[in-house]
Amino acid sequence: MLSMSAVHKSRGVGSQRYSLVIPRLQLCAGEQLAVVGPSGCGKSTLLDLLALVLAPDQAGQFDFTPTNTPLDIAALWRARQQGALADLRSRHLGYVLQTGGLLGFLDVRGNIELSRKLLGMTDDGSVTRLVGQLDIADQLGKKPADLSVGQRQRVSCARALAHGPRLLLADEPTAALDPLNAERVMQLLVAQARDHGVCCVVATHDESLARASGLQVRRISCRRDADGGVTATLGEVC
Repeated sequence: MLSMSAVHKSRGVGSQRYSLVIPRLQLCAGEQLAVVGPSGCGKSTLLDLLALVLAPDQAGQFDFTPTNTPLDIAALWRARQQGALADLRSRHLGYVLQTGGLLGFLDVRGNIELSRKLLGMTDDGSVTRLVGQLDIADQLGKKPADLSVGQRQRVSCARALAHGPRLLLADEPTAALDPLNAERVMQLLVAQARDHGVCCVVATHDESLARASGLQVRRISCRRDADGGVTATLGEVC
C-alpha cells in the first residue's frame, strides 16, 4: 500500500541540522507497526512524511496506493500538487495526535462525524458501532473539556477511523496517560485498526507497550555527525 526507499528529510544547518533517513519502508494493508525512539529522534517527522504534510528533500521511491493505482507522492510534491495531496489526506488518512486535537466547540459526536461530513458521507451506522466498541457511546453529547484524558484519546481514535481511512497514524497517543489507561487506549486503537483492515503506524517511546499490543517494532537510531548535526535512521523490524 505504501513504499518508500532512500527518503531523506533535513532541517537546519551545521550543528543545528537534523536529518531523517528512511532506507526502506513498505506497509501493507492491515499491517500494524510501532516506530520507537526517544523524544526528538524523528518519530513525528516520519509520521508527517507519511501523513503527506511534509515534503521529502530526496526520495528514491515514495508511492502510495490507496486504491488500485500507485501514486507517486514525491512527484506530487515536486509538482506542488497541494490539492491532490490534500484530497489524499482527507480521504485515505486518519491521524491521532498526542493531545487528541479535538475541536472544543463541537461535542463528541460532532468531532467524530466531522471527517465524514466534510467528505459528504452519509450515516451508515459505522459511527454508532465505532463509539460502542471504544466505550464512549454515553459521551456523545459532551464537549471535549468535560472528558477525561483517556476518554479524549478514545474520541480521537474514533474520529481518525470514522471515515474509513486506509492508513492510520498515531503520534504518541498514550504519552499523557497513566499506565492503565495507556494500555487500554493502545489496545483499543490497535484492535479497531485491525478489525477494520486499516494499516496502522504508531510513534511511541514505550517499546514494551507496543510489543504487548502486538505491534511490529522498528527503532530510530541517532548519530552525531562531523558538522555537529544529527542524523536519525529508521531501522528494520526488530
